Amino acid sequence: MRKITLILLCLLFVFTAALGLHAVDKLKVGFIYVGPIGDMGWTHAHDQARKIVEDTFPWVETIYQESVPEAKVEGVIDRMVRREKCDIIITTSFGFWEGTVAAAKKYPDTIFAHASGFMRAPNLATYMADFYQVYYLNGLMAGALTKSNKVGYVGAFPIPEVKRHIDAFTIGVREVNPRAEVHVRWIEAWFDPAKAKEATNSLIDIGCDVFAFTEDSDTVVQVAAQNKFPVFSHYSPMHKSAPRYVVSGQLVHWELFYLDFISKVYSGLYTSKNLENVDYWGLLKEGAAELGGKFDTPMNPAWKSRLGGTYNLVLKRLDQMKNPQVVFDPFTGPIYNRKGKIVVPDGDRADYVHLLSIEYAVKGVVGPWPGEPK
Repeated sequence: MRKITLILLCLLFVFTAALGLHAVDKLKVGFIYVGPIGDMGWTHAHDQARKIVEDTFPWVETIYQESVPEAKVEGVIDRMVRREKCDIIITTSFGFWEGTVAAAKKYPDTIFAHASGFMRAPNLATYMADFYQVYYLNGLMAGALTKSNKVGYVGAFPIPEVKRHIDAFTIGVREVNPRAEVHVRWIEAWFDPAKAKEATNSLIDIGCDVFAFTEDSDTVVQVAAQNKFPVFSHYSPMHKSAPRYVVSGQLVHWELFYLDFISKVYSGLYTSKNLENVDYWGLLKEGAAELGGKFDTPMNPAWKSRLGGTYNLVLKRLDQMKNPQVVFDPFTGPIYNRKGKIVVPDGDRADYVHLLSIEYAVKGVVGPWPGEPK
């Protein structure tokens, strides 16, 4: 899928060059990151995609600013537009949305794209490569591996994106092990190894013996491995940190969005006047998300015997969700929240709007859940 996309983009580049359809001769693109580029997680993945853009398109120059507090993003945008003369500004954190929307109004001739956001404007697009399907697959494995029936999850911020992933993970856990629970600890940070370590240890103290997380270091992997517990990596192939204990994980390919979006701006197909309905939503079938951690297979072969029949179930579900016809989705009803209320009726499938706005915790989630509906 990714190779086909790159070929199509190259053909688009050649075609527009031959017809002289370029809107500009060169584009300058500014990337704004919430964490450090060495975080091994979210920001690292975006920066790897930025490098792919530069390597692929000789007519693109990129700059970036890392570790930007979400409340200060508008000032960084001001500098990139006024001083750096960027044509495109890409803001890569959900919490950047208010500053990005304000800047889009302030600079109507500049093109903006915001990751995981929901607000759009004539010059502001949104995009997301989402992991909920992969977290569900990891959940299947976690449910098969837990001996205590307590699975630990270290969450960053309690926003719909992270809640969606935890819910999908829990649905997977309980599909293979209805008695298992997913215990959540929130650290209120995207990148904070000290808090991640403390949260993981607290989960170990209550008996959790399998771990997943949303935090952009490999801290949870290291702590789990030190205690000889299986763990699922996040965003990077973290098996190098604990080759015996990383079972699987998720990887992302932001370059699919960046290459497509930037090439369309370059060709003049996307302008500062027509982005209001541009929203990229990439899942397994688009190749935006990937199960695994750079093993030869989607799962660490060392865990195949422990997984038993779940190993083949994971591969079956993976193939089903990669199918363009989407023959399976984890958010297919009946799904109940942990208060016993049905949130996805029997036979229904949660749509895009539902998935983007999830605030509830599904049955099986244990622990605090800020913003939980009454």
